[in-house]
Amino acid sequence: MANSETGKGQRPVAEETVQLLRALGVPDKSWRNGTRTVRSPITGEIIGEVPEASPEDAAQAVARSVAAFEAWRTVPAPRRGELVRLLGEELRAHKAELGRLVTLEAGKIVSEGLGEVQEMIDICDFAVGLSRQLYGLTIASERPGHRMMETWHPVGPVGIITAFNFPVAVWSWNAALALVAGDSVIWKPSEKTPLTALAVQALFERAASAFGGAPEGLSQLLIGGADVGAVLTDDTRVPVVSATGSTRMGRIVGERVARRFGRSILELGGNNAAIVRPSADLDLSLRGIAFAAMGTAGQRCTTLRRLIVDGAVYDALIPRLVRAYSSVGIGDPREAGTLIGPLIDKAAYEGMQKALDAARAAGARIHGGERVRADERPDAYYVRPALVEIGEQIEIVKHETFAPILYVLRTSSLEEAIALHNGVPQGLSSSIFTNDLREAETFLSAEGSDCGIANVNIGPSGAEIGGAFGGEKETGGGRESGSDAWKAYMRRATNTINYSRSLPLAQGVSFDID
Repeated sequence: MANSETGKGQRPVAEETVQLLRALGVPDKSWRNGTRTVRSPITGEIIGEVPEASPEDAAQAVARSVAAFEAWRTVPAPRRGELVRLLGEELRAHKAELGRLVTLEAGKIVSEGLGEVQEMIDICDFAVGLSRQLYGLTIASERPGHRMMETWHPVGPVGIITAFNFPVAVWSWNAALALVAGDSVIWKPSEKTPLTALAVQALFERAASAFGGAPEGLSQLLIGGADVGAVLTDDTRVPVVSATGSTRMGRIVGERVARRFGRSILELGGNNAAIVRPSADLDLSLRGIAFAAMGTAGQRCTTLRRLIVDGAVYDALIPRLVRAYSSVGIGDPREAGTLIGPLIDKAAYEGMQKALDAARAAGARIHGGERVRADERPDAYYVRPALVEIGEQIEIVKHETFAPILYVLRTSSLEEAIALHNGVPQGLSSSIFTNDLREAETFLSAEGSDCGIANVNIGPSGAEIGGAFGGEKETGGGRESGSDAWKAYMRRATNTINYSRSLPLAQGVSFDID
């Protein structure tokens, strides 16, 4: 590994990464002398070299996952929940180390890295309770002496494909539910963040050892490129594939899984908007907008990307937002006072600049967006978040650029605001800032937001694990995490029991034989 830079009072990045990996129980061979390099966005330097799986390795992993599933599905669900409880305990015990590793590998500020691990702990708690509530229905039968009901059964190995921006939490949203549902899991993490995945796998294996009796191959990790992911999407032995990432990736995954009549859970791009109405509390709105638009350096699927402001409050709100954008702390995410860390890599920076150039060509007024600290850290990409005042919702505004760009549009009515809000291909998260009850209820109604998540007086970013997470349109339609999302990891059977001595047929059909 290369020599590391040090932030103010911070240990060198590579040195700290080594210490964290060892503290988390990750064997040295898992992140040394491999074929794929891992870079920290904090400095741009190499912090790991991981071995990659081949398509043949992936096929073997699927075979092991099938065998593990066949054993795991027979374990009572509350007992399966005990394994997830033990995983949650491992995460509690190692929250600081894993959260810090998320910061080093993904560039999140310290509180966000820790918050991501807390999400994992929370979904484990949710899943443990769920393990005693995998309920079906009893349905009235039209035939006397009959009982009709639904039952839910484990479905099989679940493929989990995750993105760099939430390198560990999204796996847990899927894996915790799949495990209590009776499924085995195979995880393909982002090629940009494999070290955190190795750490989570080590913690899972520790929990499985304490559990005793978990089948080998119940949870497996495959580090590799698109050819490895293709094995999960194409193999009929993997009935469910959950994929989180770009719309482009989702189109590929969804089509390939559908081709073999598999099931996909797609959580894809978002182009999330917030509407600010004349009655809004502007102090509250400012705080909600700032975090939603700038948090995680704009690299959340729920990041606020469009701000639709009524003309009556535009001049009162936007100058304050411009000042916030110009003064926010940008730098090493490990340092106190930093609110904006780096973009994940050069490609993300170039994508941001291309979008800003398109907006500039359309006459937009741009505040911020420039690269900072380039002389100090030439291989890392820190940028000032960009606030873009633009006259209309042109094509670039309808496109999700995975960077801290907030397009601001002026409107004059709620109807116009909702039309702008819904006038993009994506449909993940949304919000309205208003103290008008009618406006709030309209936004949440069938004629309001067309997104999977709709909020009032909070931003679109920062969902809780108790609610089903996902969206509509090009966001993919999948749901992960809470509510009844567990049903996606199981198969449903409708059962009818005849406890009478006759055989009446449904719909009054008569079929008598001697």
